[in-house]
This record gives sequence, structure tokens and C-alpha cells, in this order.
Amino acid sequence: MDSITFLGTGGARVLVFKQLLASGGLWLELIGKRLSLDPGPGALVQMTRRKLDPTHLDAVLLSHCHLDHSADVNSVVEAMTTGGFKRRGMLFAPRDALEGDPVVLRYLRGYLNGIVILEEGGSYQLGELRFRTPVRNRHGVETYGFVFELPGYTLSYLSDTAYFPELASHYRADVMILNTVRLEESDIPHLSLPEAKRIISQAKPKAAILTHFGMTVWRARPWELAQRLSEETGVKVVAARDGMKLELPVTI
Repeated sequence: MDSITFLGTGGARVLVFKQLLASGGLWLELIGKRLSLDPGPGALVQMTRRKLDPTHLDAVLLSHCHLDHSADVNSVVEAMTTGGFKRRGMLFAPRDALEGDPVVLRYLRGYLNGIVILEEGGSYQLGELRFRTPVRNRHGVETYGFVFELPGYTLSYLSDTAYFPELASHYRADVMILNTVRLEESDIPHLSLPEAKRIISQAKPKAAILTHFGMTVWRARPWELAQRLSEETGVKVVAARDGMKLELPVTI
């Protein structure tokens, strides 16, 4: 059965530095494929803590190269390939995660079966698993979210971005995961709670999951914020918790 495991729900720098919440990204099991999505600081530790075997991963996906999304990418790639003794697995990442000031070490790249550069409007396939990067997000570095097209339902992951009106249409899916860093709107290029509400209200998913919290959201009790959004939007909204596993498709 398809599932998501949250290996961390922390997003803002100070919250991550203090590890008030874990920051290991997501572990996805979709159509028999195991994916590490945005393996931030502590991803490998969180995998082993949750009894998830990184040597069984099929791919690593990076939405962008900021450290709270990529700090453990090298550890996870090395684990996926058993230290390079088993050439296997794929890496999907933006170009600037690999060039200029790369976050993926060059000596590890040959351990992989392949590396795919993400692009705006790109479509990708991993076995029977199909997914898209519909638009380049508005962030400080090259950043993409993902839309997974699965038998009978769709799943989207809206990574870090400033708000813009087309986000709801680009990431509309049956189940939406939204990185919600800020409690109030600001000029910082991260989604706020009011902007997440706007996207959910427009996209009308069957279920929405908030994660990647900043300090202001965490102090405001994200589980209570999610309940309020459910009442205001008519969509079931939940706040992810460290270690939470959801089976898909889900109406939560």
C-alpha cells in the first residue's frame, strides 16, 4: 500500500538548528517505489529510528539545495548504494544542486544508476511511477514541488516558495502536502498560514497536510491551526507530526 512517513516537520533555520522538530524530510512508498524526498539534517538517523531501511530506496528527490532540504543527501545516497558497492538508485535534483556550489558530492554520483535534472514543466518516470514538476517556485534558489500521478488519485508536495496566485492550479491534487513556515504573511519567500488557506480553498483537495513549520507556527500549535483551517475551508486539514505515517490514498 502507498504511504508517506514524515521524517521531520521542522522548517525554519532556528527550529532546525535546535532540533525542536526533526528535519529529515519525507519517506514515500508509491507503486512499490521507495523515495527519500528532501533529506534534510538527520534524515538517515530518522530512517533507522523508524525502522526504514535506506538500502531499499529507489530514488532521492531534492526540491532545492537549501540545507534543511538537502543536508543528508550524501549520507542517504551512500546508504542507498551500500557505500557504492551496489550501483543503484536515481537522484532527481535541480541543476544548481549539482553545479556551481553543489550539495551532492561528486565522488558519490557514480554510485547511482542515473541523475535527472529537474526542470519547469518536466515529467519523469521511475518504473511505473510518474511525477511532474509543474512550475519553478519563487524561492532564493532553483526550487520545484512535485505532483505524483498514481492509480486512482494524485499527490502533490508544495515545497518552499513565495506565494503566487497560480500555485493552487499547478499543485492541485487529491492529497496536498504544503510546507507552511510562517504564521503571518511576509516578504520572506515561504508560505504563510493565510496563503496555505488560500491555496487549499482554491484547489479543494480531498485532504491537505501542513508540514515544515517555522517557530511562529510551532508556537501557535499547528494541530489547532489545521483544525481551524478545516472548519474555514471545508477541506480536511491536518498538521503532520514527526514520525507520522499515512497510508494512501487517504481522506484523513
